[in-house]
Amino acid sequence: MTTASTHLTITVWEDPDSAPRTWELTADPPGGTHPDPGAAVTAIETARNPFAPVPKDAICTQIWGGPQRAVIEGVWRGQPVSATYDKRNGCEIARWNALRAVLDAGTGT
Repeated sequence: MTTASTHLTITVWEDPDSAPRTWELTADPPGGTHPDPGAAVTAIETARNPFAPVPKDAICTQIWGGPQRAVIEGVWRGQPVSATYDKRNGCEIARWNALRAVLDAGTGT
């Protein structure tokens, strides 16, 4: 049995003026430069549609969660990934929180 490849690049900005933090993440086994690759892989595996954007017709609470922004690009289990994340409303905050182990790694949050 051959496992489909996984190689993701995760880039996170704490605010618009900050230098980004960037990690590589692989799976089977979890590895790369991510501070906790095991937790990151588990978070992606257990999140519902982790790379899907918020649907255009979604009704989201208009709360602001902070200036953080992130991009995940690469290949997950053989499928191309290009996803962006932020905390501009309740729906986006929920997406971020589902991948907290991926995006907030090394921040102590």
